[in-house]
Amino acid sequence: MKKNLTSEAPLKLLDVVALLKDMPNDKLIKGQVGTIVETLDPGVYEVEFADKHGRTITSIPLTADNLMLLHFEIEMIV
Repeated sequence: MKKNLTSEAPLKLLDVVALLKDMPNDKLIKGQVGTIVETLDPGVYEVEFADKHGRTITSIPLTADNLMLLHFEIEMIV
């Protein structure tokens, strides 16, 4: 049986994600890439955003609907 490509597993620790909206108060823009560093509640994650030198810009709690999981390799769909 094949999996539906649009269904995604819940986000997890160390997943790389992109922000889906601008957040000017936190100096973040749509598309900014971050890393999940903690699961706070179901569907709520602490995400760390860093600059190109690895220095933290900010670390903030975000809900899953504000994030898109990034894929670096094609996963086998079975």
